[in-house]
Formats: sequence, C-alpha cells, structure tokens
Amino acid sequence: MTNTIWDHHVAVPDAPPGFTVRTCVPANPDGVEVMLERWEAGSSEPPHSHPGNDMTVVVEGRMRIQFFRREGGALLPDGAPLLLNAGETGYVAAGRIHDAQYLQDCKLVYVHERAFGFQTEA
Repeated sequence: MTNTIWDHHVAVPDAPPGFTVRTCVPANPDGVEVMLERWEAGSSEPPHSHPGNDMTVVVEGRMRIQFFRREGGALLPDGAPLLLNAGETGYVAAGRIHDAQYLQDCKLVYVHERAFGFQTEA
C-alpha cells in the first residue's frame, strides 16, 4: 500500500520557488495550523518571523535555520545555525526572526500555534 499523504500539494502565490504545501482546514481559531511541506534542495526562505510559536518535524532531508537579532536596524546572526536532519524537531518562538535553507529535498510537518502568519524581516 502506498501512503498518499505527500500527494496533492499546491504552489502558493508569492512564495519562494521550490515550495509547495498541503494544509488542513482550520476549525478552531485558538488551535493550530498544520502543514505538510515539501522543499526542494537549494531552496530557502528569507529572514522572517511568525505571530505564533511553531514546530517543524523533519520527516525526510536536512535543513538549516539561522536565528537573527536586530541591532541598529541591521539583522545580525544570533548564535550558531540549527541543523535539523530527518527525525529531528525544531522549535521557533513567536516573533523570533529566522531564515531557513533546505540542504536536501525535505518533507516537513509544520505546526503553527493559532492562525499562520509570515512577516518578512529583511
């Protein structure tokens, strides 16, 4: 039997190239949004933040997250990059500025507290 959970992804307008997503239907405004994401190797997200806490589970592949802090209007790296491999989970606090690079083709389970939001911080 073939599992079809990773089928039926769609492209999102104005999203970075290489990104497709399959989302659930939000039924509870105080709940979470869950996305099954696929990212192509070499694709990336610019520095950004989210309004809620989030969790990323790497199902397949390898990714890197770099956190940033604002100093005098500039974005500066905040600590060493976080590398996540298949089977590992990363957490990002609400409002924390970060980017993401997909070092290998990735399949991710992304969980965002309450309604999802994406604020570019460049």
